[in-house]
Amino acid sequence: MKKHKLLVAGLLLSTSVLLAQQSDPVVDAIVKEGNENSQLENLAHELMDVVGPRLVGSPQMKVAGDWAVDTFKSWGIDATLENYGEWRGWERGITHVDMVSPRVQSLQGMQLAWSPSTTADGVRGEVVTLPTVANEREFKDWLKTIDGKIVLTSMPQPTGRPDENWEEYATPESFEKMKANRNAMSDAYRDNLRNMGVSSRELDSVLEKAGAIAVISSNWSRGFGVNKIFSTSTQSIPEIDMELEDYGMLYRLAQSGHKPQVHLVALSKDLGAQPTFNTIATIKGSEKPEEYVILSAHFDSWDGGTGATDNGTGTITMMEAARLLKKFYPNPKRTIIVGLWGSEEQGLNGSRAYVEDHPDVVAGVQAVFNQDNGTGRVVNLSGGGFLNSYDYLSSWLSAVPTDITKHIETSFPGAPARGGSDYASFQAAGAPAISLSSLSWDYWNYTWHTNRDTYDKIVFDDVRNNAILTAILAYKASEDPDFASREKAVLPIDRRTGEPREWPSPRSPIRSGGM
Repeated sequence: MKKHKLLVAGLLLSTSVLLAQQSDPVVDAIVKEGNENSQLENLAHELMDVVGPRLVGSPQMKVAGDWAVDTFKSWGIDATLENYGEWRGWERGITHVDMVSPRVQSLQGMQLAWSPSTTADGVRGEVVTLPTVANEREFKDWLKTIDGKIVLTSMPQPTGRPDENWEEYATPESFEKMKANRNAMSDAYRDNLRNMGVSSRELDSVLEKAGAIAVISSNWSRGFGVNKIFSTSTQSIPEIDMELEDYGMLYRLAQSGHKPQVHLVALSKDLGAQPTFNTIATIKGSEKPEEYVILSAHFDSWDGGTGATDNGTGTITMMEAARLLKKFYPNPKRTIIVGLWGSEEQGLNGSRAYVEDHPDVVAGVQAVFNQDNGTGRVVNLSGGGFLNSYDYLSSWLSAVPTDITKHIETSFPGAPARGGSDYASFQAAGAPAISLSSLSWDYWNYTWHTNRDTYDKIVFDDVRNNAILTAILAYKASEDPDFASREKAVLPIDRRTGEPREWPSPRSPIRSGGM
């Protein structure tokens, strides 16, 4: 028994010595500061509440860039706005929509990005729905009747409840009946457009030319009270997205012959060509300054909400990680760059411009860590198609506390992205770029490009984990004695061609857009 106790004691001692040897004061400091003195709430408040949405070309995007530069500099980190092109400038003003007949009710709606403005007095007109037609001639005859009217262009939804709500409460028969009805309505809507001889992209401009004074759509996101908010396709009349039930009410009133009338004020400013830019912060490397670790997130957003989870959370993750690194790893071996990219929403333009304009940086990239799919904790890391990615990524990940890594699944070597977010720009150029892929939190339905992408949807415990994870990965990637391998894996077979898929090629950005 005594011998057994000594053996156990010896094992415990050995374990404690091993843990002591593995303990890293930089990692420990990052974890402690990240958990006990996080700046994420302050950053989120300043970015989402004070600055607001960050549509490319808008004054708010410029305000956001200046704020980020000032914030980085307050932490002792060099930062600048790096212009790469221009975009149509536009500033959202007040949108107010009231039904004035057959009764008075204020309605929930907002103009789409780059929508033309009304006058201060607004417009008022009867609301009509698209006709059901057998052919293009019938549609053209109907177009002669819409001068001075407001046209509803979306299919009315049979329910405003998300499918999971039906699945929980409805009988199976009722749920299937609803889905069959919705599918039939969608098919009929598409067939009717085909009969009209116009595509959904052409429809609004056709209505505008025929004399409509406004267009109202409803791009429901299959969640309670949630719509997608994108951009307009009209040139001189406002285009409004209206929440599902108000839209449905107008539609039902018009269909039943009650001839609803709406008064609409939608104010905005067309600002002409405005500079587009990336916000770049740099902590210079001390031993290998021409090798780089990049913390990556897109800074711009759509402006239906305040861009909180797309991609405010990615932005504040990278900013907080940079703050932690500057405080506890102020002289990194390799140069650490924070890239907050512009105009990602219009096609990864900021990161594509950076890759195109900085081939020297791309050639020296040790790793890119990108986060861009919501507020959730990181749960998946892929090697991005790089054959030896397991060797370096798993090594860096081993330094991260297990209460963070226990949620993460890895896949190696993975495959390169062909779009979706800014890490794809770097992967296409052959640089190891890793997507820090997050848990959903109903991202696609409730916050991705919606009117509900706001501060209250942020889950700060998860974002704190992500900032700590990112800072430690960047630290270990910077300290790694070896340069990360860029050898590419043989990609899977393309089922269409029967040949291995090709690695994606770099694409040039749009440097003059929206005009």
